[in-house]
Amino acid sequence: MTSQPVSTEPDAAELREEVAGLRREVGRLNRHRFVRLHNSLPKLLWFNFLRGAAFGLGTVLGASVLLSFLVWSISQIEMLPVIGEWAAEIARQMEAAAER
Repeated sequence: MTSQPVSTEPDAAELREEVAGLRREVGRLNRHRFVRLHNSLPKLLWFNFLRGAAFGLGTVLGASVLLSFLVWSISQIEMLPVIGEWAAEIARQMEAAAER
């Protein structure tokens, strides 16, 4: 009884199927929005400009809200006369500027 060695190499039909699958995946990736955006320099520049503007606006608005809350909370402290008066003066100046 002779045993034949088992071949682990894929045959031609399996290779064609795998190559076809790879072609489909590469085509799907090339149609992806991220790849299309990076294939065009004007689109990429516009996207990065908008992203930077949104980041800058968010940073400014967030810092404004945080600082105004911080100044308001410090102005409510009356136990520390120096800090309380200083914060109250800043709050008065901000209100005067808002009324103008």
